[in-house]
Amino acid sequence: MSRAVTLIRSRTLSDIAEYAYAATAPAEARLLFLAGACPLTPGGEIAPADDYAGQAAAAVENLRIALKEAGADLGDLISTRVLVASSRREDLVAAWEVYRDIMGDHDVPSTLMGVTVLGYTGQLVEIEAVAAVLD
Repeated sequence: MSRAVTLIRSRTLSDIAEYAYAATAPAEARLLFLAGACPLTPGGEIAPADDYAGQAAAAVENLRIALKEAGADLGDLISTRVLVASSRREDLVAAWEVYRDIMGDHDVPSTLMGVTVLGYTGQLVEIEAVAAVLD
């Protein structure tokens, strides 16, 4: 299957970043703008409770499901934002490491942000995403 997304890596900027600095898709690509993926169970509960890494994994799984229902997968992501409800760098890193490991070589341009609060009681992680697919 041909992918619409091309990751762009900089030879000038630092190579310490664990993501591509930019991405592009051709004009004929269909863009998918996804709602923030939350670690919600089918029953509407936030799970696992009090677990940054676990909630990151659950959010990615829900993102994967939403992408599939739109005719895409994680390899079609062109940009993401990982939101973590914490001011502690360790909590952000715990969520990021799970996200990064799941993404593997498809290390799309991403922003990791600490925020004061997210929408659901007990929610620690949310992942916003944009994808591009060729129909």
